[in-house]
Amino acid sequence: MGAAFVGLAAVAGTMMVANQDKTPAAPVQKAPAAQVAAAPAPAAATPTPAASASPAADDGFTIKRILPIEGAIKYGDWHWDDKDVPAGPIVITVDLDARVLSIFKGGYEIGASAVLLGTQDKPTPLGVFPIMQKKAHHTSNLYDAEMPYMQRLTNDGVALHASNVRWGYASHGCISMPLEFAKKVFEQTKVGDKVYITRGKQVGMGDSLTS
Repeated sequence: MGAAFVGLAAVAGTMMVANQDKTPAAPVQKAPAAQVAAAPAPAAATPTPAASASPAADDGFTIKRILPIEGAIKYGDWHWDDKDVPAGPIVITVDLDARVLSIFKGGYEIGASAVLLGTQDKPTPLGVFPIMQKKAHHTSNLYDAEMPYMQRLTNDGVALHASNVRWGYASHGCISMPLEFAKKVFEQTKVGDKVYITRGKQVGMGDSLTS
């Protein structure tokens, strides 16, 4: 294992049991879209010559669709629909309160899943993180645990990767997804794509993914 993987293995890896009871899988709430009221029109001012109308350029980061998911997403559940979605930039969002990861393509939400996050001792960090490295087959040399579809976000080892997403488990700070969902996300992303990790932020149609 090269030196580039040492930091990753130090934080990410096997899921550690956070609760040993037999509580059934708990639902994970997908944050609803925020309702944005239209601002009132400004008072009329002295007429000025009309400027030539030109529509704002679509930068691909404005939300154009949110998947119609009813109710909360249970651990292990995920949703995917990229049919007829045009090409566009990829943005991933993670809400630590809702424990949900969403992936957007050109502003269209194409996937959402309940995820495992870190604990108080090894929390998942807040912020904006570009994908630094991708490796479909990766094994932690610290925990001797497989981390399929690993996408590294930080130098100290926080990553997106596949794992057994179950109630009562947590990560060592990583964002862990069901295997098939993690594979789909891995196939959509490239190094440099950004992951926005927030706590309780709600967005809706027409909002910016990057603000």
